[in-house]
This record gives sequence, C-alpha cells and structure tokens, in this order.
Amino acid sequence: MPLPPDIIEKLLLSILVGGAIGAEREYRSKSAGFRTLTLICMGSALFTIFSEYIGAGGNPDRIASNIATGIGFVGAGVIFKGDFGVNGITTAAMIWVTAALGMGIGGGYEWVAVIACGMILMMLLLFGFVENYIDRLNQMRNYRIVSDFREETMHRFEQRFKEHHLKFKRGREIKSGDTLTGEWFVRGSQKNHLACIHRMLHDAEVQRFEY
Repeated sequence: MPLPPDIIEKLLLSILVGGAIGAEREYRSKSAGFRTLTLICMGSALFTIFSEYIGAGGNPDRIASNIATGIGFVGAGVIFKGDFGVNGITTAAMIWVTAALGMGIGGGYEWVAVIACGMILMMLLLFGFVENYIDRLNQMRNYRIVSDFREETMHRFEQRFKEHHLKFKRGREIKSGDTLTGEWFVRGSQKNHLACIHRMLHDAEVQRFEY
C-alpha cells in the first residue's frame, strides 16, 4: 500500500514542533528535554499515520487511541516527590500535550498543531513570570536549626518568625546531648524570608541553620 506523499513533511513538522517544546524544557533543565519530547512528538505522529493504514477498512483509530494511555507511563516516570511536594507534574503534562500535537500532525491537522505549539510556548513564558511574582509574595521553606538546648529554645525561634511576619508549622524536635534540633515549615514573602535568614545567620547561638 503506497504511503501518503506528505508523510515526510508531517514527520519533519513533528520534529520541529516537538523540538520547540523540548528546547524550552531543556533550557529549564527538566528531566524530559529536547530529544525526549522530539521523539514523543514524532512517535505520536507515526502511530497516528500508521493507524490510518494498518486499520484501514476496520477500526483505523485502534492504535492512535492508545497513545494517550501509553504516554501516561512515560509521564509518570518524571514525577517524583521532593522536599516541598511533588515535582515534575508540569513536565509530565508537557509530555502528554506533545503527544497530542504529534497526533494532530499525523492526522492532517498541521496548522492546528503549529498554532497550539505557539500558544503553549507563550503560556510557558508568560506564566513563568506570573509564577515568579507569586513566589516572591509567598514562599514555603523548610527551616532546620541546631542550637544549645534550653527550655525556651523553640519558642524563641518561633517568636523570631512572628517578628518577620512569617507563618510556620513546627515539625520534628530532636535532642542529642546538649543540642536541640528543630524543624519548621515556614511560609511568607521572599523579603521576609531573607530578613529572617540574615538574622539567623548572625545569631551566635545558632550552631547550624539549613533553609
């Protein structure tokens, strides 16, 4: 069975579209970068093209319909739990949407895929600025302080958090010999965090400070 004459154009376009999104992820040093997303876009296009011919006369969408399911396993591989929550969700979503763009190209909706690619890149750029602005207004940090053991040690540090308008939740407390280690989940603006950190770093009673 002869292949469609525009298959090469579709494959080249899938490389360009996947490469454009992959380059943005690579620039941000994400786990799924340039090569990964390019291959995902091209692979999705190939599966969609082949499904139209392998399933001709029967059910031509039986292969393409499983791309969304199969790509979920790839996306799950980049999601992991970090110190402050779950990381990699955005990259997993990019893998998912890149597969959708490849399917669109393979199905003959090249312009839709190109326009959607441009919209995705614009969202990543603009929303990045919005996220940075929000992050300056509200940051979550994990403070770990080691100091000499005193009965009022924990309350003294918590009073300091309050003075810098930081909200906190006390975590573990570890006493080892004459030292006490305290952990807090602290939330507040970047400015208030920096002011509190500066004060902690110059506190002679603080033996170790992780933030």
